[in-house]
Amino acid sequence: MEPNFVNRTIWTGDNLDILRGLNSECVDLVYADPPFNSNRNYLAPPDSPAAGAGFKDVWTPSDLDASWADDLAESDPTVVHLLSGAGMTHSAGMQSYLTMMAVRLLEMRRVLAPTGSVYLHCDPTASHYLKQLMDALFGREQFRNEIVWCYSSGGASKRHFARKHDVLLLYGRSRDHVHNVIRVPYATQDVDGRSGFHPEGKMLQDWWADIGIISTTGSERSGYPTQKPLKLLQRIITASSNENDVVLDPFAGCATACVAAEKLNRQWVGIDLSPKSAELVNERFRGEFGDSFRHDCITTRTDIPQRTEVRL
Repeated sequence: MEPNFVNRTIWTGDNLDILRGLNSECVDLVYADPPFNSNRNYLAPPDSPAAGAGFKDVWTPSDLDASWADDLAESDPTVVHLLSGAGMTHSAGMQSYLTMMAVRLLEMRRVLAPTGSVYLHCDPTASHYLKQLMDALFGREQFRNEIVWCYSSGGASKRHFARKHDVLLLYGRSRDHVHNVIRVPYATQDVDGRSGFHPEGKMLQDWWADIGIISTTGSERSGYPTQKPLKLLQRIITASSNENDVVLDPFAGCATACVAAEKLNRQWVGIDLSPKSAELVNERFRGEFGDSFRHDCITTRTDIPQRTEVRL
């Protein structure tokens, strides 16, 4: 299906409304880095390029639209039972968070092409609940990987083991999803610096410990509270899309997925609730591409798109 938007578009607004306006099956890869239900609110430092950007990650029943339950019940009644179970076993906050995610994941599934994939970035706070939700919406047979992204920076506690990983849930839209093999260097080398194994390296596994989080003083950092490394997004996009494919980031934040997609010759579209996201896209593109960047190459929109797909 042809997209009803141009390449290099960034939307400001509620991603549910905008997702509902996108044509079906027009996206090849979705990378979603939503709130994690951390029970915190985030705000960029006032002296950073992302100053003014932020989001709330505290969820209650008052955050929900009454129509969402009807939408989910019509799509798949098992989802409603799953959400109710989360409320009973965890909390009303978890049920509210998962409901917010469910209606959006439903639209992400619709806009995804048959050969497409979706990565849902989360952490152990809700990853086990989200996996059940993804099984219900995409089908458990479409589950591909639970990728563990390991890192060493951050604090520690004497009350539990240090929590040093995020989770990436990878689902295909069908059995024909795109998957490009990625190889990484072997860990063991001989005295001459050679691996002693096949020079291409080993096939990438489902735990990634070779990409660290961004340093607080790193040149890549924009100040956005939950910014992810460019190398992480480049790996995801390389593995699950091909050149000229369309990449969608419905929680664009500081637009790392958009920058990575551009570097890898993919088309892209981003959505974020904060107008700051559109500013950050332009600022980061200037930093990444220098004089070759034209400000008018990025389309910024605040409207709700209208689907143009043919209905038979």
